[in-house]
Amino acid sequence: MQTAKRLELFRGYLGTEMNVLLVKMKQEGRDVINLGLGDPDFSPPERILETLREAVSHPEHHHYPSFYAIKPLKDAIAGWYWRRFGVELDPEKEVLPLLGSCDGLFHIHLCLLDIGDIALVPDPAYPTYEAGVKLAGGEVYNFPLLKKNRFLPDLASIPADIAKKAKMIWVNYPNNPTGASADLAFYRELVEWAKAYDVFVVSDNPYSEIYFESKPPSFLQVEGAKEVGVELNSLSKAYNCCGWRVGMLVGNKDIIAGMTKIKSHSDRGIFYPMQIAATQALNGPDDFMEKHNRVFQKRRDVVVQGLRDMGLEAESPSATFYVWATIPSGYTSKEFCLKVLEEANVWMIPGAMYGNYGEGYLRIALTGEEERIGEDIEHLKKIV
Repeated sequence: MQTAKRLELFRGYLGTEMNVLLVKMKQEGRDVINLGLGDPDFSPPERILETLREAVSHPEHHHYPSFYAIKPLKDAIAGWYWRRFGVELDPEKEVLPLLGSCDGLFHIHLCLLDIGDIALVPDPAYPTYEAGVKLAGGEVYNFPLLKKNRFLPDLASIPADIAKKAKMIWVNYPNNPTGASADLAFYRELVEWAKAYDVFVVSDNPYSEIYFESKPPSFLQVEGAKEVGVELNSLSKAYNCCGWRVGMLVGNKDIIAGMTKIKSHSDRGIFYPMQIAATQALNGPDDFMEKHNRVFQKRRDVVVQGLRDMGLEAESPSATFYVWATIPSGYTSKEFCLKVLEEANVWMIPGAMYGNYGEGYLRIALTGEEERIGEDIEHLKKIV
């Protein structure tokens, strides 16, 4: 017997593999810090935790999630998008709650691609984009995100014959892994380009609330955006609840309808107490976010300055909790990150995990205490 050949088309996610290794190292007594994992080290607001505790305590809240009306959560998502971005959404036709945004970004390829269809995927990028395309039977065409272009796509450089054949394009701003941000001018250009080539846009926007200067916009703020695409967002980063798996897909009603049909088979919805807590989160105050962002900003400054003191080039992001930096010469990104792990017990993500154009870089997540991050930077200086 043999497993499906499609498994040979992509690699397993290195982050998951490394988390298993890091747990093993800690069990062996090594004081390992994980600066690779994009998981905020804050707790969710107490009011949300209390709502969840109360909801879980009710015996009648443990049926299949599809047993309950999902309208309150859909209304809360639509209300949050209106207050945050000024984007008006029909809760019934333009909003789909997800089991975390990964649920949507993985399954959406089944909705948009037929066998052999082309998907335009940035490089570097979150690896699940490419894996999802290949599992759906699509073909990947990578376009580079380069420093000279502020890590934004150069849409004009995508060959016209490829653009005409493409069915979808991924964009992700604020960006993982580079920390780059996009403005409304870029999104206007993107919408016009998508209309010209008849390409669906999928905007991945889970870092919209992690910012240090100006608020990042939504792709859907641009006139005509809902005609050509959708946007993914999540409570994971903004509300410090990555383990809850609560996200959303919003925008084009035809894509929402298609994804709703797919998800009617792939799952039964979000655990009902989670729906209640998520509704409370989205409808309630979010003043805690500013405090957390100031902490991330201080950590960013420590890391960026430390890396630059070593002679490495480090981007100072205006959003996300990631720092994208070059590695010393003489190493591949994986070799250098493994060397630092072995000699300093510090794990960072090698840029090559995100694509060919990620080689020569590493990604540091600002999800540890400032003092400990400072110590780790000092360890890194000695190695460099």
